[in-house]
Amino acid sequence: MLKGKKILVGVTGGIAAYKTASLVRLLVKEGAEVKVIMTPRAKDFITPLTMSTLSNNPVLTLFYNTENGDWNNHIELSLWADVFLISPASANSLGKMANGIADNFLLTTYLAARCPVFVAPSMDENMLKHPAVIVNIETLRAYGNIILEPESGELASGLTGKGRMPEPEDIVKEIGDFFKKKKHP
Repeated sequence: MLKGKKILVGVTGGIAAYKTASLVRLLVKEGAEVKVIMTPRAKDFITPLTMSTLSNNPVLTLFYNTENGDWNNHIELSLWADVFLISPASANSLGKMANGIADNFLLTTYLAARCPVFVAPSMDENMLKHPAVIVNIETLRAYGNIILEPESGELASGLTGKGRMPEPEDIVKEIGDFFKKKKHP
């Protein structure tokens, strides 16, 4: 289904970041080449070592390598990808994306992307229902991003409601369906 597809996965800071490990593993299992970008806050929830091991590629978190000064070229990376998937997408990152703020490597790469962008918002239901978040999601949709609707269920806060990141298998299916439709309009 995804054999030979180049998928860039962006991970933002949220508890659902742990699900992204399974997501990356499934994408690779489907034959995709996967590269991962993590925001600095994402590293509070899952390690770059885990994501690098599962993707078979180094994980990028900064504009340059602090050890040797090598520049991580966000333009080349954005042109490399067939699809850019941002999952989970926190309220903070959604707001920055909607307003063109590029204060980390993931967001700079997002602004440079010319491929289809899938966004999987993930947060507590109260945050998801906030008017600012609703406007930001609608703005991103209007920009042409593909919004993967959050699911309902138990949330990290202990509450139950809408805001869960879709299950990794569902996200992989959405991306696979996208490529099928693209191939057979």
